[in-house]
Amino acid sequence: MLDQAALSTLFTEARTHNGWLNKPVSDELCRQIFELAKWGATSANCSPARIVFVKSPTEKEKLLSCMAAGNQDKTRTAPVTAIIGMDMAFYEKLPQLFPHADAKSWFVGNPALIDATAFRNSSLQGAYLMLAARALGLDCGPMSGFDADKLNATFFAGSTVKVNFVCNLGYGDAGKLFPRSPRFSFEDACRII
Repeated sequence: MLDQAALSTLFTEARTHNGWLNKPVSDELCRQIFELAKWGATSANCSPARIVFVKSPTEKEKLLSCMAAGNQDKTRTAPVTAIIGMDMAFYEKLPQLFPHADAKSWFVGNPALIDATAFRNSSLQGAYLMLAARALGLDCGPMSGFDADKLNATFFAGSTVKVNFVCNLGYGDAGKLFPRSPRFSFEDACRII
């Protein structure tokens, strides 16, 4: 079992950050985040997430033009913004990723299953990415609030990838945090049957 300090880092003391310290995040740290996150479970090991780590000022400006007004400043000041995409042709890689069954055939010609599987599993992978970032000392600011069509045209044109969500990464400015929002109790959200 992880100790309380680790649990605090990953869950109980972790916050969604909107303000960022002016401290860079290295390319190597982005790689380390992915190398941890990739081990998280997905159904049939389908691994549909495709991540774009946006760091350069030029690419950040392109991203800002896709973001809702309320998300622009926090994205502008974040050292890195991860665009968590989902490859809608993920099943083409199943012979490599899930070689012990003909999993590709489960998806071919079934767009509803493709859409649900890509969304569900890329969402999981985005959450794994956030936990990996926290484990490596970074803070996270996941967001919706963007023009998906514009973002897809800007960052995924000519590919089978579509955006799921975006997540700012860096060293959060605790002075810019809102008070912590409440959470449900076990009894409010769960049943054991």
